[in-house]
Amino acid sequence: MDFQYSSRTEELKVRIETFMDENVYPNERLYYEQIDTLGNRWMEPPILEELKAKARLEGLWNLFLPESDLGAGLSNLEYAPLCEIMGRVQWAPEIFNCSAPDTGNMETLERYGSQEQKNKWLRPLLDGEIRSAFAMTEPKVASSDATNIETSIVREGDEYVINGHKWWTSGIGSDVCKVLILMGKTDPDAPKYTQQSMILVPRDTPGIKVLRMLQVMGFDDAPHGHGEVVFENVRVPMSNMLLGEGRGFEIAQGRLGPGRIHHCMRIIGQAERALQMMCRRATTRRAFGKLLSEQGVTHERIAQSRIEIEMCRLLTLKAAYMMDTVGNKEARQEIAMIKVAAPNMALAVIDRAMQLYGGGAMSQEFMLSYMWARMRALRFADGPDEVHRQQIAHLELKRQALLL
Repeated sequence: MDFQYSSRTEELKVRIETFMDENVYPNERLYYEQIDTLGNRWMEPPILEELKAKARLEGLWNLFLPESDLGAGLSNLEYAPLCEIMGRVQWAPEIFNCSAPDTGNMETLERYGSQEQKNKWLRPLLDGEIRSAFAMTEPKVASSDATNIETSIVREGDEYVINGHKWWTSGIGSDVCKVLILMGKTDPDAPKYTQQSMILVPRDTPGIKVLRMLQVMGFDDAPHGHGEVVFENVRVPMSNMLLGEGRGFEIAQGRLGPGRIHHCMRIIGQAERALQMMCRRATTRRAFGKLLSEQGVTHERIAQSRIEIEMCRLLTLKAAYMMDTVGNKEARQEIAMIKVAAPNMALAVIDRAMQLYGGGAMSQEFMLSYMWARMRALRFADGPDEVHRQQIAHLELKRQALLL
């Protein structure tokens, strides 16, 4: 593996860093102020639309989507450091049309959608005209085991009828969310991993009811949010089925690999931001007669944070390299490892930063409490730690058996 970034990555890295310095960091507080004062928390803040237009004009748009002429032509390895920079500010990826769940949904449509589906939904998503949601998790079953999913997708004539109860449907709060990708069962009597299917559901289809928007440890994640949603006799055309009946798990594996590693790239950006905040606080704050940066415990916290960030960055880059060279399936152990390691690392780094900020860290003044809550949530998103550890161990036992 070559540790040198490509010339294309280096060039884009400088451009994105400049864009962030000039446009994003100075407007970080304005973004949240606009959400709080617009009167509708689920509207896109004007500053976001302004920066999206600017990023697109500068060619900093749709940088994900490897192996497709619809993206920027970057490999996963080339995209990783760029995604990390965007991840330093929670809402920044959307400026570049690189935010979840849209990236995963766009990749799903590009890989598995029909031409009709791409024309109707992928094109406006790539153009940033609409947003999307992903509906998989259910409150009544342990959805970490996706075979438990109970939502039914039943064929009636030339339509599918959907009935089910979902929650943590990410993206549904946005007033520009126009389509959902939903996972449900088309044949509960089929073999275990061919019972499930994925289907496109237009947001305005009759029978979709958002019961409530869920809070993430007290934060609502506006303006996209996460909804608890009931689907009652929701009818969609047969042509909305993705890839075919019983192909849901196949799609999920293809979708979640890149999605998981994108999260890890952004997580490293958040950890870097927390370490930066830690150092700034340490060199400007005095306690007990000297700067915090002169305290031995602060040295230990800064050093340990740098070590852990570098370890996770290297593991992320290795996973991205393997996805590019041997494919998502062969890279699944590395993907699972970084999905466990990255959020746990970021939680530790942010926690150390919070200790330097004292009581202020718990308030909205410094954003550290929100950063911590988001990292904690990512230990559940795209599968809990336990599921990933189980897969890592299973693959390791299999590998070791071959060596005996």
